[in-house]
Amino acid sequence: MLEITSAQNPRVAALRALRQAKGRAETGLFLAEGRKLCREAFEWAQVETLLVEKERLDEFSALTTRARDVLVVPARIMETVCETKTPQGVAAAVRIPAPLDAARAEGLVLALDGVQDPGNVGTMLRTAEAAGFSGALLSPACADVFAPKTVRATMGSVYRMPVWRGELAGALSALKERGFSVVSTELGGEDFFAALPGLKAPLALVIGSEGNGVTPAVRALSTHRLALPMAGHVESMNAAVAAGILMYSIGHR
Repeated sequence: MLEITSAQNPRVAALRALRQAKGRAETGLFLAEGRKLCREAFEWAQVETLLVEKERLDEFSALTTRARDVLVVPARIMETVCETKTPQGVAAAVRIPAPLDAARAEGLVLALDGVQDPGNVGTMLRTAEAAGFSGALLSPACADVFAPKTVRATMGSVYRMPVWRGELAGALSALKERGFSVVSTELGGEDFFAALPGLKAPLALVIGSEGNGVTPAVRALSTHRLALPMAGHVESMNAAVAAGILMYSIGHR
């Protein structure tokens, strides 16, 4: 257990760097903030360093006893490391999990095509786990799964929902060759609930970007182009809300 009192300490600076994509890429680590994410990191991932606020050491003793590397800092330094405005007194540098092997994906797979909002991406991954999906494919234009805001939105699913990031059309084409249905969502598509009885695994559910929807290359691969029916004058729904309805409808029947 090492106590640090300077915000310029290299160990502190290294943790702070995990808030940026460059820092995560260089180290293979990401930052998990707060009690729940740190506790679950010890259950489902590999914790490299635990950062604890000095005044709250007793509160987090169950975590410090499990960590091989513990840094103890005052609240003012914790605030410089964490992205949240009111940190919960604990954070961890966690090893980025192994990616999904897209070539061997099975069952139900979520595919995100340019979903840029970190909160939406994190919420969808959390919902995908709850709905029984086995993993997620993300195009390069999607928000970074391991950025702090996305990690917080997953509420721990980031440790258990394997993800793959890359050229989405190619990955979906390979899945299609293996017998996957590719279900994309678009305005003006066929009624989702009418098509639901025929939607069976193996299946990839594609959610497009909040502003532009599914890209043309991915749309061309779709075996189904569907839409949620909407009453009133509503033209579209929040991407994460719509994805939740679709995933639960497909995954829990």
